[in-house]
Amino acid sequence: MWEALASVGRDGRSGGYRRHAWTAQDAALREWFAGEADRRGLDVVTDRAGNQWAWWGDPDADGPGLVIGSHLDSVPDGGAFDGPLGVVSAFAALDALRDRGFRPARPIAVAHFGDEEGARFGIACAGSRILTGALDADRARGLTDADGVTMAVAMTRAGHDAAHLGPDAETLKRVGTFVELHVEQGRGLADLDRPVAVGSGIRPHGRWRLDLPGEANHAGTTLLADRDDPMLALAAFVLAAREAAEEHDAVATCGKVRVEPNGVNAIPSHVTAWLDARGDDEERVRAMVADLAALAETYRGTVTEESWTDITAFPAGIATRLATLLDGAPVLATGAGHDAGILASAGVPTAMVFVRNPTGVSHSPAEHAETDDCHAGVRALAAVVEDLAR
Repeated sequence: MWEALASVGRDGRSGGYRRHAWTAQDAALREWFAGEADRRGLDVVTDRAGNQWAWWGDPDADGPGLVIGSHLDSVPDGGAFDGPLGVVSAFAALDALRDRGFRPARPIAVAHFGDEEGARFGIACAGSRILTGALDADRARGLTDADGVTMAVAMTRAGHDAAHLGPDAETLKRVGTFVELHVEQGRGLADLDRPVAVGSGIRPHGRWRLDLPGEANHAGTTLLADRDDPMLALAAFVLAAREAAEEHDAVATCGKVRVEPNGVNAIPSHVTAWLDARGDDEERVRAMVADLAALAETYRGTVTEESWTDITAFPAGIATRLATLLDGAPVLATGAGHDAGILASAGVPTAMVFVRNPTGVSHSPAEHAETDDCHAGVRALAAVVEDLAR
């Protein structure tokens, strides 16, 4: 399974992946998922938000069921493990259980959530947010990519009915418990010298759009004193974001910038940038963003919130149960967002299992997990499924 996914969306120069929502690469991933489900005799259903579910058993007659899985899309030039490890491991865990003759007392599904990274349309976990109603369907349809293509148009081109987009209560009713395996996006397990951990929750995080106006002009003939260059304001903002993060004991990144008209010999007329900010609690994150918004105002700029996810604590009882089951596995919080967090916020009992990342590097072609640790993750997930689906 891992080898079959290896070439899909891989960039030949960086070695990273560009698997964005509602593209040809996304279609190939969906086809792969459906093929793996079909080989196992699982029934594949696509919900109103475009997420795929491969069911072993009837969730309507015998549910609600136990769901495992993750996502398959990537950030620009992302790594191979973020998302796909969870989906591949879910299928592998089912194989291991079936080889042992396990027969669940409740239906089990492998889930593939669409557009988790939000790389194309800017909203992370879009598939699970639309499913649960956390993202309004009309807003989702109107989101645009860098080329001005709306999500509605992209979906329609990919064969999904954008008019049908919206919360899907019937699908959510089928989910009794959700467990997401994911490569750890930090060094917690490497420092503890353990192959797997159980997630305790997700720290609060959000995305904000920064708009800075300027005046287009000639780069060679305009005197410095006559320039209204928004790139200077952006530079000040980026440096201030780092300082504010340190001051508020949080993290902040400006990782995406759009410059107009984007010419080498032209002073920009407008700069748009995006701020990703996270921390241990909402108060410090919002205090940091407020400081940065005040700075932007001094440059006639604005800071607009595009998404926010509150702190998400997974049910302590499930986490404790799984940690005990997995030989006293450590319980770790994460600063990365996941579909598990969106489902947990919607009231679905949720847990996460992390697999060791030896360097902690993620959202990069250097992202990695050793094969033995991946196998340990599959064994752990199989044990979890066996326990929760008895």
